[in-house]
Amino acid sequence: MNEPVSVREVMNREYVGVSESDDLLETTELLVREDESTALVLRGNDPVGVVSQRDILGYLVSDGDPASATVEDAMTESVPTVAPAIRLPEARDRMAAWSTDWVLVAEEGEPLGTLTEGDILSSARLESEATVDVADDDERRVAATQSAAADGTATAVDDTFEDQGICSACGTLTRDLASFNGQLLCVDCRDV
Repeated sequence: MNEPVSVREVMNREYVGVSESDDLLETTELLVREDESTALVLRGNDPVGVVSQRDILGYLVSDGDPASATVEDAMTESVPTVAPAIRLPEARDRMAAWSTDWVLVAEEGEPLGTLTEGDILSSARLESEATVDVADDDERRVAATQSAAADGTATAVDDTFEDQGICSACGTLTRDLASFNGQLLCVDCRDV
C-alpha cells in the first residue's frame, strides 16, 4: 500500500481572507459568492481568528445589528491549525478533537491554505490505491494458483490482507477493486 497522504498534497491553497474591521454584511456576501463556509481573519499576514456562516448567524440571532457590525463582532478568535507535513489520519483526528470541519494549514505562522473534511474524503482514493494494479495482481495470483493446482503442490492461495482494499462505495474488504469514476469499487458496486 502507499504511504498515508500528507496535508500538503490535498490542501486547498486558496482561501477567503478578511480583516477584523471588514463589514460583516460584505463578508457574508463574499462567503456566499465564493461558496465558502468560513473566512480566515487576518491582521496583516497573521491569522487572528475565523468567521464562519454559523458565527454570523449566531451574532444575528443574539440581536446583533448587521448594519453596523464588523467581522470582529462575530469572529471566533481561535484558529485551528495544522502543519502541512502531517498525515491525513492525524489531521482528521485533530479536526475531530477540535469539533471542526475546517483547519488552517500554516508553516511557521504563515498561512499556506486550508483543509476541509471534503478534502480528506476526496483524498481517500489516494490512500487506498495500491502501487500495483489490483487486476494485474489478481491475474498473477490466479495463474500461480492454477499452476500450483496442476502440479498438485498446492490447493489454496495464501489469504493475506496486504492484497486487499476497501470499496469506496460499500466499505467491503476485497481483492477485486477497479477504478470507476474516481472511486475504487468492488464487483457488486460496479454493477449498480
